[in-house]
Amino acid sequence: MNLFDVYPLYPITPVKALDCTITDDKGIEYLDLYSGHGVISIGHTQPDYVAKVKAQLDNLSFYSNAIQNPLQVELAEKLGKASGLTDFSLFLCSSGAEANENALKVASFHTNKSRVIAFDNSFHGRTSAAVAVTDNKKIVAPINAQQVVTFLPLNQIELVEAELQKGDVCAVIIEPIQGVGGLDQGTTEFFQALEKACAANDVVLILDEVQSGYGRSGKFFAFQHHGINPDIVTTAKGMGNGFPIGGVLISPKFQASYGLLGTTFGGSHLACAAGIAVLDVMEAKNLMANAKEVEAYFLEAIKVIPEIKQVKGRGLMLGVEFDFDVSALRKKMIIEKHIFTGGANNKNLLRILPPLTITKEAIDTFIVALQESLAELK
Repeated sequence: MNLFDVYPLYPITPVKALDCTITDDKGIEYLDLYSGHGVISIGHTQPDYVAKVKAQLDNLSFYSNAIQNPLQVELAEKLGKASGLTDFSLFLCSSGAEANENALKVASFHTNKSRVIAFDNSFHGRTSAAVAVTDNKKIVAPINAQQVVTFLPLNQIELVEAELQKGDVCAVIIEPIQGVGGLDQGTTEFFQALEKACAANDVVLILDEVQSGYGRSGKFFAFQHHGINPDIVTTAKGMGNGFPIGGVLISPKFQASYGLLGTTFGGSHLACAAGIAVLDVMEAKNLMANAKEVEAYFLEAIKVIPEIKQVKGRGLMLGVEFDFDVSALRKKMIIEKHIFTGGANNKNLLRILPPLTITKEAIDTFIVALQESLAELK
């Protein structure tokens, strides 16, 4: 049997990793400034994380959600404390797409409506409703396109208000900082007006923090830069440091009932152990402060490269934009300079999503390699 060929692959085979360094099968070391789409939050094979997951594996890795699991309770309590959302409830699942799928489902149940407002260049996942609210027609199959979704531009609140006033919208879903779309974000004025408009029209406001959450922006959740209170928050990537886990954080306005949501693998003992370890390490190592400190250093240091048009994003969720397609530049950085970066729908943008443990010295290494690569490509 062959693999179903849906991923274009670089000719690199990682075999081990530590913190921000990946080593391939030839012994070549790579600086990881991408974290596998922003998944590695506390560093590869972080010792406390590895120890906690190994210890849990020795005891019990999985049983269904038909039994009590105190690890779920511990994870929810620690997540509430870390994020400040202590009065929210947590539904555990296995991915960001699953988190968004369930968030949209809760909104539809709550309002008894089905239309969703999403935004241009959004990405919310590849499952049924999640991909329907993703602005990429190439990955939306006809079965997904049955969903009723209206896409609007960011920062044009009057267009949102006009749609909400039609009375058939169940939810607005938005990324505080767009990931795949290219690091664009709404203004504080827009987010605050959006919150008011949703409340006035009994529409559920969902903040997709799958990539921007877990300290990556310098705050625990990126929406917290804007002083708003969403109804539902979704999270996943950095939540497990590589172990598949996702979460839906649900405000007290929603009523739970048996069977409303469900999942086989979500909230397993092993997943919860990974999730608890991440929060413990984030607190012990003060990683949100490091994200802010390294961001400030990056923004100053990157000024030595005149070819850069602008730097977008926040914290350690950054996009370096040029006035040309960066595909060749990104390939050169990976193959020749041994530095992982990411791409985006904006073909002129390099995405920078390192582990939150990244150092200023690693940023210096990146900038030198970027200067050399730009010169060589000329």
